[in-house]
Amino acid sequence: MTLYADIALPVPLDRAFTYKLGKLVAEVGARVMVPFGGQKLIGVVVGLHDVVPAVGVEVKCVEQVLDETALLPEELMELARWIATYYCAPLGEVLRGMLPLTAEVRRQWVYRIAERGRKVLFEGARGSSRRSKLSVEEQNREYAVLNYLESGEMAKTATIRSATGANKALLDAMMRKSWLVREVLAETRDARRTEMMAVLEEQTVDSKQVDSDGVAVPKRLPKLNENQLAVMAELAGCGGKELVRELKQRLTVQGVPESSLGTLVKRGLVRLEEVASAFHVSGLGSGGGKKFAHEHALNEAQTEALAVIVTAMEKGGFRPHLLYGVTGSGKTAVYIAAMRRALAAGRSALLLVPEIGLTPGTAAQMVAAFGGEVALLHSQLTPDERAEQWHRIRRGDARVVIGTRSAVFAPMPELGLILVDEEHDGSYKQEETPRYHARDVAVMRAKLLGCSVVLGSATPSLESWNNAERGRYARVELLQRVQDRPMPVVEMVDMRVEFRETGQEQLFSRRLLAETQATLDRGEQAIILLNRRGYSFVVMCRSCGEKLECENCAISLTYHKPGNEADLSATARVGQRLECHYCGFRRGVPKACPKCNSEHLYYLGAGSQQGEERLQELFPGARIGRMDRDTVRSRGDMERLLGRLHSGEINLLVGTQMIAKGHDIHGVTLVGVVGADFALGLPDFRAAERVFQLLTQVSGRAGRGDLAGKVLVQTYQPDHYVNKFAREHDYTGFAAKEVYMRRGMRYPPFSVLANVLVQAETLEEVLGIAAKIGRWVETRKFAGVKVLGPAPAPVSRLKRIFRYHFLLKADRRDVLGATLRELLAMVEREEISRRAVVVDVDATHFDQTGPHSTCRRTNRTSAHQGRSSGRHHLRIHEEGARRRRPHRAPRLRRIHGKAPQDRRRPQSAHGRRSQHRARQSRTVQAGQRVAPARLSSLLRLL
Repeated sequence: MTLYADIALPVPLDRAFTYKLGKLVAEVGARVMVPFGGQKLIGVVVGLHDVVPAVGVEVKCVEQVLDETALLPEELMELARWIATYYCAPLGEVLRGMLPLTAEVRRQWVYRIAERGRKVLFEGARGSSRRSKLSVEEQNREYAVLNYLESGEMAKTATIRSATGANKALLDAMMRKSWLVREVLAETRDARRTEMMAVLEEQTVDSKQVDSDGVAVPKRLPKLNENQLAVMAELAGCGGKELVRELKQRLTVQGVPESSLGTLVKRGLVRLEEVASAFHVSGLGSGGGKKFAHEHALNEAQTEALAVIVTAMEKGGFRPHLLYGVTGSGKTAVYIAAMRRALAAGRSALLLVPEIGLTPGTAAQMVAAFGGEVALLHSQLTPDERAEQWHRIRRGDARVVIGTRSAVFAPMPELGLILVDEEHDGSYKQEETPRYHARDVAVMRAKLLGCSVVLGSATPSLESWNNAERGRYARVELLQRVQDRPMPVVEMVDMRVEFRETGQEQLFSRRLLAETQATLDRGEQAIILLNRRGYSFVVMCRSCGEKLECENCAISLTYHKPGNEADLSATARVGQRLECHYCGFRRGVPKACPKCNSEHLYYLGAGSQQGEERLQELFPGARIGRMDRDTVRSRGDMERLLGRLHSGEINLLVGTQMIAKGHDIHGVTLVGVVGADFALGLPDFRAAERVFQLLTQVSGRAGRGDLAGKVLVQTYQPDHYVNKFAREHDYTGFAAKEVYMRRGMRYPPFSVLANVLVQAETLEEVLGIAAKIGRWVETRKFAGVKVLGPAPAPVSRLKRIFRYHFLLKADRRDVLGATLRELLAMVEREEISRRAVVVDVDATHFDQTGPHSTCRRTNRTSAHQGRSSGRHHLRIHEEGARRRRPHRAPRLRRIHGKAPQDRRRPQSAHGRRSQHRARQSRTVQAGQRVAPARLSSLLRLL
C-alpha cells in the first residue's frame, strides 16, 4: 500500500506538499481534502510514493479522498505541468482552473474558543473589569459568544449569530484579540441540479375498489373544491405529470392559489417527484427564417478547405492548420462539417470561442447540427451547471463541446479535433494566474494528444500568420464570401473636414446620419460601433482641471447616466452615478470640485450610453438597442438581445466591441465606426494590429445577406496605413507591412516578451520590492535577455494595490523561461511574497487589466495625435522618453546599456543640495497618489 501522496494545492507556491495516506487509497489526478495553514483545502494528487520524509519534518494526513478514480486523465496532467512550467505558474493553481467543480464542496467558517478567550471568560465570571472602548451592549454580546463556545466545540457563523446576536464584525474583532479561532469547514455536497415534478396518482384516474358484496366498483374521489379540481384537470391535461415550476405559472394565470397543490399532495391525490433539471444550451434560433450553417451545401473553396482538414485527421498525428477566411466566407460551415467527420470516426470535437457573447449563436448552430450531444462551458453558468456539464463531457455523453478559454481543459475522451474560432482575439489570454493563452494551450494539447487543431480568423494574429509563413502551420484560405456575395464598401469620413465645415465637434458625422436614415427608411438594419462604455468617460473641473478619480485606482471615473434622465446639457448634476470599470467603485457626482470647490463640473467624451441617447433623439422612430457590458450582464441577456436583433425587432444597434465579431445578422447593411482610431496612439506595439482587426471584424457584419453592405469609418487619420488596408479588405498587405516593421524592431513574433508585475498595498513596499529585483537583475546581466524597468505600470494603482513592472525581451523562449525561473527563485530566497510578483509570459496587455483594457482606460486618451501608432510609443519606452506628459504610460529605464542623457539645465551645487533635501523631507503616506516623476526619484533614493 502506498504511504505518501504529493498534493498540488491552490496556493501561490511552486511546489507540491507531501501528506500521509494512511488507510486511504488515491490515484494520481484525483481530488483530496487536506489540512493546510489552519484550514482545509482541496488539492489534486500529482504523485504517489513510499519515500519517507526527512527526520524532523512533520507530515500531516489526508483527511478525505473525494474521487474514487482520477478525474483528470494523464494527458491533462501533462498539459497542466507544461502550463505550470511555461507560464511560471504554481501547479496547484493550474489544476484548480482545470476542475470547475466548486459546487461539489461547501465551505463555511466555524469558530471555537481560544485559551485567551477562556481566560477572559473566567475573569469576567469573577467580576473583574476590563477597559474597553466598546459599549456595554457589545461587551455583553462578546461574553455571550464566549459562553456559547465554552464547551470547546466548533460552531458555524450562522449558528453563533442566531444564538447571540453577534455580527461578523464583532466575531472578526474577537478573533483579532485572539479570543476566538476561526477555521474553514469543507464538506462535499451533491451538485446535481434537480427540481420537483407533480405526478397525478394512478388511483385517482381509473382505479377501482371492492364493495361489501365483493363487486369491483369505481373508486370515489374525496370531495374537492373548485381550485383543487382545476389543479387535477391541469395535470390530467398534461398526461398526468408536469414540472411544479411550470404548473404554478399556469395556475397563477388562472387565479388558483399554490396552496391547492399542497392540499392535494397531503390528501394523497398528487405526489411530488425529484427529477433532473433540464439544461438549455442555447435559446436562440436561426432567426428570420434563415437556414443554419450546416443546412447549406459547401461551395468549392469550403470543400477544398474541409478536404485539407479531413485528410490531416485521417492521417493522424499533430497537424495544426490556420484557416484564413474573410468575414462571411462560411468558416462555421467548415467547422461543423469537420466536426461531423470527427464524430463519424468515433472521436469528439472541441470548439473554442473568445467571448461568452458569441456562445448563444454558436451553440444554436451546434445544437441544430448535433442535437443532444452538445455541451457548453463558460463562466456565466452557475456552479451547479458547470459541474453538471463537466461530468457529462467526462462520461462521454456530450461529444461536442463549445466554450470560452477555460473549455480548453474539458475532459473529453477520444478528442480528435480542436477548433479555435477568432484565434486572434485577446480574450483568449487569461487575466489571472495562471496567465495562459487558450489558443497556445489548445495547440499544445493537440500536440500531446496527436490530433488536428484548426485556428480560424478573418484577421489572424501575426504570431499565427508568421507560423504559417514559416511552414509550422498549414494555411487554408477562404478568400470569397459565400454565394459570391460582395465584400462591403468601406469609406472613410474625415472628421477634420467635418469640423472645419460645421465649426463644432460632432459625435456622429452628417454622412453617417444621412446613411443611417436611408438604411432605416429602406427597412434594413444598421450597427454603430462606439467602443466606450458609459455616458462620458471623464468628469472634469473646468476651473482647475481636476478629474474625478476612483479612490481605489489611478483611473478616472466613468459617468453613467440614469435611464430616465432626459437632460442633454454638458453640466454634471448632483447624485448621478460615477463608476470605476476596474474595481466597481461607485459614487455620485459632487456638488463642487473636491479640489477648488468650483461648481463648473463638465462631462467629457462620449460612450455607448450617450450614443444610444443621441440616436434616440435623432431617429425617434427607430427601434434602438444597445450591446455593452452594462446591458448584457448574463447569458439570458445576450440571448434575448440577439433574438430581438435577428427577428428585426431592433433595427439600429449601438455598442462596444461586443458587436464587432461573430454575429451573423442578414438584415444589417450599414455599419458605422465612431472613434476607433484613438487607439492608434496608445503606447503598445500591437495598437495598429488591434485597430485593423477591430475595423475588419466590425465591417464584416455588413452585407451578410442578400443585400450589399456599406461601412463608414469616422477618423481623424484617413491616410494611416491601417485605414488604407482596412478600406481595401487587404489583410495580406497589412500583415506584410506590420511584419516588416516588427522584424526591424525585434518585436513578437520575432522575439518573446514577459511582463513581471510587482504589486503591494503600500507605495513603500512596492518600491522596495521593485528596487530589490532591479538591483538583482543589474548584477546578473542575463545574456540574450533585455530587461526594461522598473517603472510604474500604466495603471499604477488598481484596487488599492500599487503596481510597478519590468519588461523582459528575448530572442529565444528557453532563455526567457530560464531567466524567469531564476528570478522567481530569487524572490523565494528573499522571502518576498509570491503574490507580490506576478509573471505574465507572452504578455499581450502590459497594464495587466485584461484584453479590452484599451477601450476601458478612461484617463489615458492619446496625447500623441497624428499619423503615429503604438509602435512608436514602445520605442520611446526603450530609448527613454525625453519629455513626460501627465497620464501617459511612464518610460521604462534601461538596466543594460547606456542611460538616456539628462537634458535639464545645469544647477549649482547649492541648488542640487536644496533640491535633494526637499525630496528627502517629503513623506509618502499609504494610499497617497504620487506623480510618476516623484515615484522615480523615490526609487532612486531606495
